[in-house]
Amino acid sequence: MSMKKTIVILLLGFTAVTNAQDPTVKDMQGTAQRPYADDTTHKVGWRKGALINFGLAQGSTSNWAAGGEEFSLALNSYVNLFAVLKRNKIKWVNNLDLFYALVNTTSQGIRKNDDRIDFYTKYTYQLRPKLGVGVVGNFRSQFSDGYDYTETPKRRISDWFAPALFTLAPGLDWTPTPYVSVFISPFSGRWTVVANHPFELAPFYSVDPNQKVRIEAGAYLSALFNKEIIKNVLLKSRLDLYSNYLEKPENIDVFWTNIIGMKINKFLTVTYNFDLIYDDDVRIFGPNSNAPRTQVKSLLSINFSARL
Repeated sequence: MSMKKTIVILLLGFTAVTNAQDPTVKDMQGTAQRPYADDTTHKVGWRKGALINFGLAQGSTSNWAAGGEEFSLALNSYVNLFAVLKRNKIKWVNNLDLFYALVNTTSQGIRKNDDRIDFYTKYTYQLRPKLGVGVVGNFRSQFSDGYDYTETPKRRISDWFAPALFTLAPGLDWTPTPYVSVFISPFSGRWTVVANHPFELAPFYSVDPNQKVRIEAGAYLSALFNKEIIKNVLLKSRLDLYSNYLEKPENIDVFWTNIIGMKINKFLTVTYNFDLIYDDDVRIFGPNSNAPRTQVKSLLSINFSARL
């Protein structure tokens, strides 16, 4: 499937989700219980909060004829911190998502299953009821070493700040509903930094190891969806598209992240994470480990939750 077809499918899927919501959703239970959803009761000042999820799964077998791991243990954690300021015609949204997961099995030992740092900030000034101007900033990286286990010996492909992606984009913000917004920037900057092990890792991300940073200038679009789709089921989705004017502008980079949170009771939630990334500059795939590919990751877990 070509990248153009992939992008069209993503946009159609995002539109379908935004148009297929139940308008009868009601009985708002308060900000503390709704960390994903936009709080329509928030009119002025700061609204701050946090969601902490921790999941654990363990399995074992002994003389099991069907086969299986003798022992397995999976740990996953997710922390969301947010702070939103509303004052007159100004709105400033700050959101930090932290993910980390480990899997330990008898045959393969400990391996990382998820590792993400994603900070998103958007400052806008309202021109009309549904239109504003502003700036978006985004930082993405990971906490620790990541490896490609398909090779022997395993090959390190990432580390803290290797890579780290910074995006800064001024533009227009369209908010057709309180839970949907589309930010468009015709000219934005993006920096890809490989600060650790540059001579080992920088070539994987099309970065000069001597410079440790790659600079891009291009068009940027960020679409957000943040709503309770049915009672106690919350969907948070973000789709970022980037076209680099300086090199291959037709090869559009895609970052699509989704979190579905289903509340069981006060302390237990079921969460499903689905992420899709295509970055033409990430060249660690293919038969020769030097080609870009569409990256897909999903994680389903039952978590102990705490909301602050």
